[in-house]
Amino acid sequence: MMGSSTLVCAPIMAETVRKMVSDMGKATALGADLVEIRLDYLKVFNSNEDLKTLIKESPLPTLFTYRPKWQGGQYDGDEKHRLDALRLAMELGADYIDVEFQVAHEFIDSIYGKKPDKFKVIVSSHNYQDTPSVEDLRDLVARMQATGADIVSITTTALDITDVARIFQITVHSQVPVIGLAMGERGLISRILCAKFGGYLTSGTLDSGIVSVPGEPAIKDILHVYNFRLIRPGTKLFGVIGKPISHSKSPLLYNEGFKSVGFDGVYLHLLVDDIANFLRTYSSTDFSGFSVGIPHKEAAVKCCDEVDPVAKSIGAVNCIVRRPTDGKLFGLNTDYFGSISAIEDGLRGSHDRGNTTGSPLAGRLFVVMGAGGAGKALAYGAKQKGARIVIIADREYDRARKLADEVGGDALSFAELENFHPEDGTVLANATPVGMQPNIDETPIPKHALRSYSLVFDAVYNPKMTRLLSEAAESGVTVVSGVEMLIGQAYEQFERFTGLPAPKELFRKVMENCL
Repeated sequence: MMGSSTLVCAPIMAETVRKMVSDMGKATALGADLVEIRLDYLKVFNSNEDLKTLIKESPLPTLFTYRPKWQGGQYDGDEKHRLDALRLAMELGADYIDVEFQVAHEFIDSIYGKKPDKFKVIVSSHNYQDTPSVEDLRDLVARMQATGADIVSITTTALDITDVARIFQITVHSQVPVIGLAMGERGLISRILCAKFGGYLTSGTLDSGIVSVPGEPAIKDILHVYNFRLIRPGTKLFGVIGKPISHSKSPLLYNEGFKSVGFDGVYLHLLVDDIANFLRTYSSTDFSGFSVGIPHKEAAVKCCDEVDPVAKSIGAVNCIVRRPTDGKLFGLNTDYFGSISAIEDGLRGSHDRGNTTGSPLAGRLFVVMGAGGAGKALAYGAKQKGARIVIIADREYDRARKLADEVGGDALSFAELENFHPEDGTVLANATPVGMQPNIDETPIPKHALRSYSLVFDAVYNPKMTRLLSEAAESGVTVVSGVEMLIGQAYEQFERFTGLPAPKELFRKVMENCL
């Protein structure tokens, strides 16, 4: 399977030539295809001597940029000296030169008839305010192409993730090679999906956090989290929708899974402000499925053409699949599937009393701490499995009472729960954030109240062994970590997305490495 021909470029932004040479070696080791040498970052620059050294010592093809302050760079000197240095780089054997649109006509005219055969001029434009309309971008590309550019480079600012759709449109339909990238975290997908839409190159940093433009990912993430080399025009697109979202490990998990089973898909971080607008904008069947995170799970219900009955009851969708036949969106909730499956497995492992056909939850008392989204998922999931009665405890008693009524259960306050005496075989499930990083010393219920339960489950997965679980285990109770829930719901989503069995051992290994 052939991947994309889109190149991976490493910006080299060191203050000395020696450090630049060292960084070019690092870029090669990371897997970059070319280096962008940012001359404007050099503290001292002797053009003739330094350009010869940089070209001779580079193990990769070279792109020279000497960015002035008026286009977001560091150079604040004489314009003639700047353009002379770029011309000299061409003469000494550079592979590419980047020149700003505003001076491109003059520069390209000055090298007429002198260009080496394989040398290319990239004409660039940077917009640090926004992403213009498709019409304005199309007009800009035409004017940039008219300067004699070999490659047109447009970098805009994504104020919303939907802005990037306009960049894709321009890239796909342009008659000249285009580099189309959007800055900021909302523009991240432009740097990965350019491989699908035919962009000439993407750029990535040598180290996480040291960027040439806002929102630039690290080369190691481009290549190894998103499997950039495997992306091609027919690749299906998936991702996790949320705000914030950069912390999510889901792209690592799903992309490893896709690769392991040979599925042609890529899974992305999607920083989304308005989920309805996002789904309207990216309506192609190539955008095939999404995991939905906070704060969009409830709004997602209204965005779907069809919703699974359990998800409708819970009032939250955490997985959307686009039907390839008609593009309709089907919403479901795998949060309850992941947590209930993990609890069932825990009961089967240690406490199931001969119940091999139905759910080991059937007929049991099931106590849920928390009546938010996670609590709802647990309560409805347990009810569906035949839990005899569901008792909901929450800090907001009215919310707990409402959910208890919905699932035919009783509501207790946290104070009452502390002295509650569960019957034999009762399951306790924490669906609050209590005990999550960084507040790892907290627990929602005192240790003495745990010993009567048959199993304790905690939806918190970081840390893996919360104080609640540690104290339950010390009390001789079976415990199930939130990591099991996370893996369980990921199995279900993976299979919905791909139609293939989830690589369960791989998922477990990836999750354990992440945490």
